Amino acid sequence: MQLKLQPIVKDLVLIGGGHSHAIALKMFGRKPLPGIRLTLITAAKNTAYSGMLPGHIAGFYSHDDCHIDLRPLANFAQARLYIDTVVALDLENHKVLCANGLVVDFDVLSIDIGSTPATVSVSGAAEYAIAAKPVSHLLEHWYELIEAVGKNPQKPISIAIVGGGAGGVELALSMQSHIHRILRQTQQPIQNLEIHLFQRGMELMPNYHSSVRHQIQQILTERGIKLHLRETVCKLAPTTHKETKEIFEIKCESGLTIECNKIFWVTQASAPEWLTTAGLGTDEQGFILVEDTLQSQTHPQVFASGDVATIVNHPRPKAGVFAVRQGKPLFENLQRILLGKSLKPYKPQKQYLSLIGTGDGRAISAMGYAYATKGIFTLPPHKLLWRYKDWIDRRFMERFRFEE
Repeated sequence: MQLKLQPIVKDLVLIGGGHSHAIALKMFGRKPLPGIRLTLITAAKNTAYSGMLPGHIAGFYSHDDCHIDLRPLANFAQARLYIDTVVALDLENHKVLCANGLVVDFDVLSIDIGSTPATVSVSGAAEYAIAAKPVSHLLEHWYELIEAVGKNPQKPISIAIVGGGAGGVELALSMQSHIHRILRQTQQPIQNLEIHLFQRGMELMPNYHSSVRHQIQQILTERGIKLHLRETVCKLAPTTHKETKEIFEIKCESGLTIECNKIFWVTQASAPEWLTTAGLGTDEQGFILVEDTLQSQTHPQVFASGDVATIVNHPRPKAGVFAVRQGKPLFENLQRILLGKSLKPYKPQKQYLSLIGTGDGRAISAMGYAYATKGIFTLPPHKLLWRYKDWIDRRFMERFRFEE
């Protein structure tokens, strides 16, 4: 008996393996559309789950624990998978252009590529700083760093983190926790490690309520992390008077100058230029402006979600909690547009739970509102809160485990 092959009616192309797309792919696997060819284009074969990344850097999770393998996920969704980097869009002819020469046609396009820290305006940042994204790049440098510390724990090391938002704070606490553990295991003084955290504003984590900011600043101070508030980094450069090339100089507009071995860049998020160049409507940071349906304001055949999208009527912080919640409405509207049905509006929640790991097996709990415009309920660091966060994160990742 011969199987009847379903003719391809439309091409749905997903760019990026972010949280929203991971959820949408899982749902497409459970509820496929006949005649729709699904394609995923992503720069890496796996995608990091942001909720567990600080715990991985702190040493609590393995690489596999906190990464979604996109290969079995794409297979489950019956999607073509291309490991490539998108460099341009031809929206008039409905084509995606990739770095390796691949050209992919689409009828409907969805973009979920996250964001990258903005470095363009700071001299030397692109050359000498390690950007927090892409995550694979960050982790490559982090693995090299902890290996070097393990081999020479007696050698003093200084780390600078530029950016005092939640990402920079968690990175500082997680890195310190892991390196302190190595130093203790090798019977070296924890004073061998020095961490500097730079923030151009007068307070850390500006998108959070003052009660959270106060607790975080107190923890960082107690842990000996050197805070440089109201300091705008304006130049990075290698030093010329040291024996090793692994020492860099950080200069601030105030005149403050700090020397360190590694610089991690976790500043305000930005988007790749090819989105704007393609003609998509974007905000001042280059993020795609979308309607409540997650459709582009300027190109209705294009959808966007996660950090790379700005919902015009409901702006929210660039945080993983919002990207995860967009997965289901994105899937539903992609199906509806392919079926010729009217789309449903999506309104992100204003109130959300934030669990911030402190790198030492504890977490702070904050129930508040987007952009901290209203009151908030905050709990101080506790092991039970970390266990609760761990349970939530592991349960999320279980959704993407597939039998070999």
